[in-house]
Amino acid sequence: MFPKSTQNLILEWFGVLTAILYSMLIAFNIGAEFLGFLLLLISAISIAIWAYRNKFRGILLLQVFYASAGLIGMIRWF
Repeated sequence: MFPKSTQNLILEWFGVLTAILYSMLIAFNIGAEFLGFLLLLISAISIAIWAYRNKFRGILLLQVFYASAGLIGMIRWF
């Protein structure tokens, strides 16, 4: 397995990239909202794990909000 520092780097950037994809899918308004909100949830979980490991409590709280927004969006669009 990867060292912890590499795992943290992967979590951070995976979360960032999925958040970017989420934003673009929603902004383009092409009917991919469910996929977009799924990506938001995945991004929030990834960044939340990264924030927890690095003791970034503010970012962790923000990701809990984003994860709940992703779940609400998925439920509403399903």
